Amino acid sequence: MTDTLLCLSILIVVGFIGSALAHRIRFPAVTGYLVAGLILGLTGLISKETLSHFDILADLALGFIAFSIGSEFKLDFLKKVGAAPLIITLFEAFGAVLVLDILLIAVGVPLPVALLLGAIGAATAPAATLMVVRQYKADGPVTRMLLPVVAMDDAAALVAFSISAAIAQMIASDHGISLAPMLLHPLLEVGGSLALGCVIGALAALFLRRFKSDGDRLGLAFAVVMGGVGLSVIFGLSALLVCMMSGAIFANLSRQSVKLFKVTDAVTPPLFLMFFVLSGAELEVGVLKSIGLIGVVYIVARVFGKVIGSYVGARIARAEPVVRNYLGLMLVPQAGVAIGLSLVALRILPEYGSTIRAVILCATLIYELTGPLITKAALVRAGEIPKERGCVERRRKKPDDPRSPDEVSTVTETADTQSEVPTLPSPTESSGSVEDPQPPKGNKEESKRQ
Repeated sequence: MTDTLLCLSILIVVGFIGSALAHRIRFPAVTGYLVAGLILGLTGLISKETLSHFDILADLALGFIAFSIGSEFKLDFLKKVGAAPLIITLFEAFGAVLVLDILLIAVGVPLPVALLLGAIGAATAPAATLMVVRQYKADGPVTRMLLPVVAMDDAAALVAFSISAAIAQMIASDHGISLAPMLLHPLLEVGGSLALGCVIGALAALFLRRFKSDGDRLGLAFAVVMGGVGLSVIFGLSALLVCMMSGAIFANLSRQSVKLFKVTDAVTPPLFLMFFVLSGAELEVGVLKSIGLIGVVYIVARVFGKVIGSYVGARIARAEPVVRNYLGLMLVPQAGVAIGLSLVALRILPEYGSTIRAVILCATLIYELTGPLITKAALVRAGEIPKERGCVERRRKKPDDPRSPDEVSTVTETADTQSEVPTLPSPTESSGSVEDPQPPKGNKEESKRQ
């Protein structure tokens, strides 16, 4: 027990150091956590065996992340954005699947491996993206569209993986393709996860009415997340979907949900810090040598498919231009769900599973280190990070006028105002005083005769 507590303390201290160094070079804190964890893992200060005992931290952190994302699915917001998030999710998720399948098959990858890697490529890690949004307090059309898209992304990945896994197993075993298991399994998993989340969220909203203190609300939040994760493991469901649906139902049924989410946002940062440092420490740098051409194609093709798919989906959904241009770049991070699906691939296709897992681990290493940086850059370009908005607006000023549009409009308004104010004659131009600006009567008559 003492060793466990000491290791947790080391994770927190290492995370603080990584975050401080990342802040000095204007990198997101998530990148600092991951790099610090990676260095910690390379030093061997905490053994891999000890790190494996902290899986409960990862499950709890991912549960709270999904619970928080679910709170964004309020009915008034969904009515406002319409079907745009769903359309964009379908195109960016299955766009990545299609691009990956085509390019992997084109470079000679076996068909079962290509199908499974393509399906895993649809998944996006919401944790890193959400942390960047929170750290910089980003807000705007891209951010508001990003959260529901990321939330639905994992559901699309589960459906795509279930279908691809069924086809890959049948190809590998030389049996015919059966539609029943191919369609029934993903529907049962997704539907069961959403149903269980609805029940947990409704019960949480009912119990919250009796709680008046922040301590009681926090205890309820932990009970909801832990219960959702535990029940999903027992019934073989998706913990992310269960917790996400719990947050959505809870946010819509309870008027006090804002108070509860405010409390959880205040106490979960240390949990997220440990989760990301732990994720960095578990990354295997040695897999970089073993991926070869397959890994390079996967890393590049997945990003290409996400960007193109989200752009096409946003155009079809008639989203704002800023959403079309920058949303796809924020869907790069990939971690927990992808690694979990790679373990499933290892079980169902042992002959190909080691290759798939090596590719996914390598991609996770690269995506998790670069994804937060790309997300921040896209948010800056979109003008949705408050501290950076002024810089972006200055870059967008007209090239033929050295002044910004705000300065031009201010000067114009000042000039118009000044032109409407009558000017008083100076003492040198008339013999009248400042108090009596009218000229003498005699001078007035002389000017009339002239």
